Amino acid sequence: MAHRVHNHHQGRLPVAQTTVLSLPPSSQAKDLRPRLTPLDSLLCGAFAGAVAKTVIAPLDRTKIIFQVSSKRFSAKEAFRVIYCTYMKDGFLSLWRGNSATMVRVMPYAAIQFCSHEQYKKLLGGYYGFQGKALPPFPRLLAGSLAGTTAAMLTYPLDMVRARMAVTAKEMYSNIMHVFVRISQEEGVKTLYKGFTPTILGVIPYAGITFFTYETLKKLHSDKTKRSQPYPYERLAFGACGGLIGQSASYPLDVVRRRMQTAGVTGSSYVTILGTMREIVKQEGIRRGLYKGLSMNWVKGPIAVGISFTTFDITHNLLLKLHQMGYSIH
Repeated sequence: MAHRVHNHHQGRLPVAQTTVLSLPPSSQAKDLRPRLTPLDSLLCGAFAGAVAKTVIAPLDRTKIIFQVSSKRFSAKEAFRVIYCTYMKDGFLSLWRGNSATMVRVMPYAAIQFCSHEQYKKLLGGYYGFQGKALPPFPRLLAGSLAGTTAAMLTYPLDMVRARMAVTAKEMYSNIMHVFVRISQEEGVKTLYKGFTPTILGVIPYAGITFFTYETLKKLHSDKTKRSQPYPYERLAFGACGGLIGQSASYPLDVVRRRMQTAGVTGSSYVTILGTMREIVKQEGIRRGLYKGLSMNWVKGPIAVGISFTTFDITHNLLLKLHQMGYSIH
């Protein structure tokens, strides 16, 4: 009897060994990305946002100057503003407000990319697509939720950056000076002026941008059978996402800027609809609500393409470092 039990136990050993030996490769092959922590995603997102915004900072500043004024926009006028700024205040003045942009963009991009990864996992689990590409609606929803989360947590920094972009050095010397002066002279509530149009604009913008990028990556993977696109392909996918997303939400971006800078431009924009009515009445729909959109078609796709590409490349690089046993935190 004991002999039979011993044989039975021996007979099961190879099966158990085979099962144990075959598990690690299959589990590794299934999904490597979840091995990265939210902190990794935060770091990659911050770096991606900083690189993208620094590249397009002069164009971004010029766009804001036009958005908050009643001047007609044209490519010739835009380059004239850039040239005059350069001649008057020097080359580095084209990046005025970029420190405020970095203070805002790095946490914004970090939160947006990190929360997008988390929302994808949550929605993937909810819809039964864990570890796979999400279906269209959850893909759109993940992007919108990520953008909304980031905007809500970093809005006052966006307000400060807009003020610095449209004022002279004498008015606001640094980021803290903007916070202090706005709080003292206009009240703390002013730091959240333009918050509603920002959220209303970010829902379609972030949703469409992430949706387009993820969809193009999936279509590319299905067609080429390559799991990862080349960097130039990622740039193109991100550019397409940025182009479509910004075009859809642009009027709310103009409204947001007008409301944010009302305190220094002498305007009295209070509500979204009131601001829209005033802009349309004075400047028209195309020349008012879509002012500077052509510049956004240049800078927007470049910025989105760079940020998405930088995030994916650094994310994959960190993944490889983790696999090799290195850790950066």
